[in-house]
Amino acid sequence: MALDAPTRGGLLAYGALGLPLAFAALPIYVHVPKLYADGLGLPLAAVGAVLLAVRVVDGLTDPLLGWASDRWASRPQWVIGALPALALGLMALLAPPAGAGLAWLALALVAVTLAWSAASIAYHAWGAELQASTHERTRITAVREGFALAGVMLAAALPSMLAADEVAGLARLAWLFPLLLALFAGWTLLRAPRAPRQPARQALWAGLAAALAHRPFRRLLTVFAANGIAAAIPSVCVLFFVADVLQAESSAGLFLVIYFAAGAASLPAWVALAARVGKRRAWGAAMVLAMAVFVWAWTLEGGQTVAFALICLLSGAALGADLALPPAMLADQLARYAGRGASPAGAWFGWWNLVTKANLALAAGLALPLLGWLGYEPGARDAAALGALAAVYALLPVVLKGGALALLLAWRGELESEGEMR
Repeated sequence: MALDAPTRGGLLAYGALGLPLAFAALPIYVHVPKLYADGLGLPLAAVGAVLLAVRVVDGLTDPLLGWASDRWASRPQWVIGALPALALGLMALLAPPAGAGLAWLALALVAVTLAWSAASIAYHAWGAELQASTHERTRITAVREGFALAGVMLAAALPSMLAADEVAGLARLAWLFPLLLALFAGWTLLRAPRAPRQPARQALWAGLAAALAHRPFRRLLTVFAANGIAAAIPSVCVLFFVADVLQAESSAGLFLVIYFAAGAASLPAWVALAARVGKRRAWGAAMVLAMAVFVWAWTLEGGQTVAFALICLLSGAALGADLALPPAMLADQLARYAGRGASPAGAWFGWWNLVTKANLALAAGLALPLLGWLGYEPGARDAAALGALAAVYALLPVVLKGGALALLLAWRGELESEGEMR
C-alpha cells in the first residue's frame, strides 16, 4: 500500500531512534576488541574468536526475529520490548567488573546483540513501510542514517571526553546510554508516523525461504555482504592502526569524529546523486572513491596525521552512500510487493541483519587472528608487524570492495530500481 510521504517532522521523529541504536553499536565493533585485549589483558586471538562465535550465533537468530516481527505485535511494540535489555547489556559489556574474562564478554555480547537485533529489525521494517516513491525511500533511509551517524560520533568522542583513561571513559559511556535511549526512543515512539500493517501468516521456513527465493533480493544481499566486510575490517583495525602505525593514539577519537561527520555531511549529496543517476550508479561511485582512499592509507607512516585526517574525510564521504543507498534499494524491492498481502519487511530485514553481523563477525574473527599470525601484537614497533597491520587495515578491504563493485556492475539489470534504468 503506497502511503503519503511523511512530513518533515514525522521523518525526523522516525529517524531519531537511529541515534541511540548506532551509539550502542559503535563500541561493540570498535572499542570492545581493544578494551578486552588491551585493557583487560585477554589474548587478542581469543577475543577475536569470541566475537566471531557470538556474532555468528546471534546473526543466525535475525531471520527468526524478522519472521516473528511480521507475525506478532506491531513494529513499535517490538522496539519497546527490546530496549531495556539493550541498555542493561551495554552497561555490562562496557563496564565489566575486575577480573572479567571471556565468559563475561560472551554473555554480555549475547544480551546486547540479541536486543539490538530485535529493535533494529523492527525499526528498519517500520521505515520500509513508510514509502511513497523511490526518492522518498532514499530520504527516509538517509534521515535515519543521519541520526545514526550522529550517534556514532557521540560514541566515538565521548570516551576520551568523559575520562582520560579509555577504560573509565567507556564505563561512563555505558551509564550515560540509558538516558540517551529514553530521550530519542521516546521521540520516535510518540511522534513517528506508522503504516497500517496486516500480520503475516506464513510458516517459519516458508516465510524465510520466500525472501531468498526472490533473485534480485539475493543478489543485492550478496553485493551488500561483499561490500560490508570490506568496510568492517577497517573498523576492527582502526584503533590499532592509529596507535601503532601512525603513533597518534590520542587523536583516535578525533579521526573517528571526522570520518563519521563526513558520512553525515555527505548524505544529502548521495540522495541528490541517486535521484539523478540512480542508486546503483551512485553506490558504485562511492565504492571507487573508498578503494582509492584506502590504497593511499596503506602508504602512510608514523606522524602523518594530517594525511590520515583527509583519508578519514574522504572515506567517510563514501560511507554515507554505503549507509543510505543499499537499504533504500532494499525498500524499493519491498515496494514491489505492495498490494500482495502482508508485508514481508521483517523477514527481509532479518536476512539483511544476519549478513550485516556476519560481515562484522568475519572482520573480527578473521582480521584479528590474521594479524596475530602475521606477527602483530598491540604496541608493536617492528617494521614487519606494522607492515602487516597496514596491509590488513587498508589493502584487504580494497580487494573485497573490488569484488563487490564487479558484482554490482554485472547484476545491474536486477539491482536498479524502477524508473532508474538508463
